[in-house]
Order: sequence, then structure tokens, then C-alpha cells
Amino acid sequence: MTFLMGPALLFCPADRPERYQKAAERADAVIIDLEDAVAPADKQRARGAILAQLGSAGDVPELDPSRTIIRVNPAGTEEFEKDLHCLKHTPYRHVMLAKAEGAAQLRELEGYSVIALCETAAGILNAAAIAAEPNVVGLMWGAEDLLASLGGTSSRTDDGGYRAVALHARSSVLLAARAFGKEAVDAVYVNIPDLSGLALEAQDGAASGFASKACIHPNQVAVVRGAYAPSETDVAAAAELLDAAAAAGAGVFQHKGKMIDGPILRHAESTLRRAGR
Repeated sequence: MTFLMGPALLFCPADRPERYQKAAERADAVIIDLEDAVAPADKQRARGAILAQLGSAGDVPELDPSRTIIRVNPAGTEEFEKDLHCLKHTPYRHVMLAKAEGAAQLRELEGYSVIALCETAAGILNAAAIAAEPNVVGLMWGAEDLLASLGGTSSRTDDGGYRAVALHARSSVLLAARAFGKEAVDAVYVNIPDLSGLALEAQDGAASGFASKACIHPNQVAVVRGAYAPSETDVAAAAELLDAAAAAGAGVFQHKGKMIDGPILRHAESTLRRAGR
């Protein structure tokens, strides 16, 4: 199972089917949300909305299944079981498991390609075991739910930066995902008007190794895409460096006054991959 959907993933409430197609058109992938975005009283209606947009035979959806993720409710809940019953009647096989806390929960989603959303203390501590499960293709972390699970009041300080515990969780999920060859998804940026702050955070995520960032508003998509796309200058420098490495042959060498070895070359390769080369 692979997870190569692009850098900007956009959440869309499952009980707002009139927004499905618009969200899918704006982003690299759409996350149809059956969990936090839907009030408890509306969850059954939301599942009905997912089924209603299928073709008459149940196999001609308005949304591209390869670019659609369904966020389901936490494992062990009645809503989770109802979500799975709904999904059995759809072509959607990419799932985001809310509040993932242990490997056993992922085994309940056999046959699905799963992004495990680690957003509780238990989920962060068990991130490596979760990432090791074969049907897990990616890990995401969630700042606000995490701080709520800890009894905290805010994931960020007054200057807008993450608190130390949130940064620890972010790094833990990224390290666990990449240790097992899975992709990592950065948390949402909840200050919607602050596009400059979003850009800085997304740039840091891309430079750190995150594959993508989740968005909660269409206006955030272009900013995230821009942050994850290397500049022409960066691409040219990376290509020049790799050409110099090929000319130098194996081993350490100097390039423009800097020592170049294997890790630096892999950085350059990552830049070209993000540029689609």
C-alpha cells in the first residue's frame, strides 16, 4: 500500500456533501470527516451522505477513491462500527483512524490503507508500534486533542509557537513513521487567517521530512503546496550538487567550499523528489 497523494490534504465535514467535490478539486486529497467535524446527532446522516453520492450501482462515486480519505471515529466505539459498516458499501479504502492508540486497533481495519492519527498521550507513546502495522501507510499527529487528553488548555504559546510537549509529539510521530518507511502528515493550523504563520510551519514540516500537511480551509491549500514545492534556485542547486557528486565519484568531496557526503546528497535527492524530478 502506498501513500502518495500530495502535500495538501483538506478536511471536509461528512455531513456537508455539497462541499465534497469542491474540496476534492482544491486539494491533493480530501478527508471526509465522520469524527470531530460532525455532531453526534448528525453522524448517521453524514454516513448516509457518503452513500448517497455513489452511483446507482454503488461503484461510480463522485469522488476519486484514490484521492479520498474517510476519517472514522475512534476504534472501540459504536460509531466506529457504524462507520465500518458504511464503508463496506463504498469503494473507499483509504481511512484515517481518529485517536489511534495501539497496534491492535489497526488490525480491525484489515483491508484498508490507514493513516493513523496519533492525538492522545497513549497514541504518541505507541506511535512506533502503530507505524509497524502493515496496513498503516502514514501517521498524523494532532495538537489540540493531544493537549486536551493531557488536561492542558492550549498547544501553543502566546507567540504562536508550539509548547514543548507538542513539539515532542510532532517529532515522535515523524520519527516513528519514517523509521518504518511510512509517511508523516503534519497537524492542522487552526489560525485560518494567519497564512504567513501557516507558510512558515509548512516550510518547516517539509524541511523536517513530513510528506504533507492537513488543511481545514481551502485558502490554506495553495500556501501548503507552495511551502512543500522547492524553489527553482533550490532545485538548480540540488541538481548541480548531484552532478558534481557524479563527476567526483565515490567518497567525500568539496563543493563550493563545503564538505559533501552521503547525507548531504540525500538532502539534494529529497529536494528533487519534492519537485517531481
